[in-house]
Amino acid sequence: MMAQNDAKAKFQKNKYEMAISCYKKADFKNALDLFSVASKVKPENELGKESIKKVDTLKNILRKDMMEKAFGTWKMKGDKPIWSVDAESTSKTVLIDKIIEINQNQISFYEQDKKTLVKKLIKTEKLVFYNKDQSDSLFSAIILSDGTIWNCTVDEDSGVLHVINIAKQTENGIEKINTDNLERYYSRG
Repeated sequence: MMAQNDAKAKFQKNKYEMAISCYKKADFKNALDLFSVASKVKPENELGKESIKKVDTLKNILRKDMMEKAFGTWKMKGDKPIWSVDAESTSKTVLIDKIIEINQNQISFYEQDKKTLVKKLIKTEKLVFYNKDQSDSLFSAIILSDGTIWNCTVDEDSGVLHVINIAKQTENGIEKINTDNLERYYSRG
């Protein structure tokens, strides 16, 4: 038992030190992952407690960075990558564009007629980050009022917002979606 605890402590210290190294290099995503692992090994000890604090700090940094990239107007291109042939042909045949506008507090969903350019507000959602576990490394998931949880990424190079439905919160808890996840691709509007 003592040897097992020593191995755990050694593993935790190794992950913590690797996380510190990533943090110093401003590699915040890897640092977050490593601090998350370190915090779960032995959450009650000093390294575990310090790791949880770092996880919280890094989530805030990464969320702020992601949201700054996501602010603005986005036009849905479909459920296939924007560069695919399917996405391009589908986008041309649609009569109504689905548009989202993201700001610091909310996401507004619109439909816009392509011919008349009349834009109609469909719904507004508060911008709420999903944060079930204080020590997890999931920083870019947003939970909507219907309980769906969407992981969001912004690719600055291609100007694409990609969202994937990863789970749904129900009265029985969180139901993860592991296959056939709904996906949406948006480009700058």
